[in-house]
Amino acid sequence: MKTLEKLPLFSSYDYDSRFYDELFKDNNEIRDIYKTLFNLFRTYSVEEFEHLNKRAKDSFFNLGITFQVYGETEVQEKIFPFDLFPRIINQKEWSTIEKGVLQRSKALNLFLWDIYHDQKIIKQGIVPIELINSSVNYLTEMKGLNPPEGVYNHISGTDLIKHSDGEYYVLEDNIRCPSGVSYVIGNRQAVKHALFGVFDQYKTHTVVDYGANLLETMESVKPSGVDNPVCVIITPGVYNSAYYEHSFLAKQMGVVLVEGRDLIVENDFVYMRTIYGLEKVDVIYRRVDDLFIDPLVFKKDSLLGVPGLFSVYQKGNVTLVNAPGTGVADDKAIYTYMPEIIQYYLGEEPVLNNVHTYHCSRKKELDYVLNNIDKLVVKPVDESGGYGISIGNKLTKEEIEKVKTTIKAEPRKYIAQPIMSLSTHPTFVHETESFESRHVDLRTFTLLGKDKEYVLKGGLTRVALKKGNLVVNSSQGGGSKDTWVLK
Repeated sequence: MKTLEKLPLFSSYDYDSRFYDELFKDNNEIRDIYKTLFNLFRTYSVEEFEHLNKRAKDSFFNLGITFQVYGETEVQEKIFPFDLFPRIINQKEWSTIEKGVLQRSKALNLFLWDIYHDQKIIKQGIVPIELINSSVNYLTEMKGLNPPEGVYNHISGTDLIKHSDGEYYVLEDNIRCPSGVSYVIGNRQAVKHALFGVFDQYKTHTVVDYGANLLETMESVKPSGVDNPVCVIITPGVYNSAYYEHSFLAKQMGVVLVEGRDLIVENDFVYMRTIYGLEKVDVIYRRVDDLFIDPLVFKKDSLLGVPGLFSVYQKGNVTLVNAPGTGVADDKAIYTYMPEIIQYYLGEEPVLNNVHTYHCSRKKELDYVLNNIDKLVVKPVDESGGYGISIGNKLTKEEIEKVKTTIKAEPRKYIAQPIMSLSTHPTFVHETESFESRHVDLRTFTLLGKDKEYVLKGGLTRVALKKGNLVVNSSQGGGSKDTWVLK
């Protein structure tokens, strides 16, 4: 763009008309919502911006915001990559997003109740029984069990993209252990530290109330007969990739962060070891996977869980957040049925559209996928963090054949979607010392409790730091941005 050549921080900026550029309109004009912010950034020299960027990174360093990347031979702990140019969402767009993600969370909760009880949606032929029975996340131990207040997915993370048509689409639902909310709050603190005056120009919703709302949600689903519930977070420990988030949320809520060895079951209740003796625990926000929570019921060699915990849960004497077995509903094969699930349980049309999805367990769809891999994104149904994804137009002929062989070996394990045009957003690239356009998505966070509904007004905007890359996960080299929802 010739108009940007004289601006130090935007001298290398150019946008691809195939994608929705969130900063520029097609006529090279700045979108109204960004004009004030852009006018601030255009005044900075590269040296001034690098100084501000360092202040933001120092904020991350002081907060200890890190994550771990698992390679083939080693595990690396890294400071979370952060871009200082915020993403802005106006109130009208946010209203649609909020309604849509809340609708999905409610529908998924009703779906979970149904498949662990009467299975009406299966009996009526809307969702095939094979998808449920073949899901590695379906726990037969949960059948007939009533979680406190009927809530399974107290915490949901919904991943959205903005397509080239300017509309938001849901990429996937995450309700096992959605992570990343600590980075949302850390991003806001970093921007305030580096650009403290900018919030005088924009009236944005706060994100720092998430911890208070999460605690309120947990307390609302306390076991029957408990007046003042004791809440804790259970973590696998300091070597877990999201340990920073576990400790951060514990501090935000003012609750104790525990490991399995800190808890004990006695007389059908869970107790926490303290320096003053045992203290009864009523609500546990678990960041330990299903199969590791109780070695007496699931993986017998698990050292992360608490022997007897599931028995206490079955008796209704402790609440687990999220409930065990919720992962069956964020199976990407179930995602393909979300429009039908919403219609069945809520009698509503989806507010947010799914990305068209092919499930390889269906013969016709398998044939289409195998013949069109070069035009598709292939994903395993039960992986997260961007692992196992194949983007067809990035593959060699040999790699395509390898993907075909993998799919044919276990068709149930894979879905495929068209290669979507994720929107782009200005992102600072140190090699060129300029902002360039990079692809972004958005993870939102929804809470459900007893008479409690809350959507964090802002989310985790994840950015693919490599040019042209469509995978935004931090584990795959992505970073993040602060997300402003305007009042």
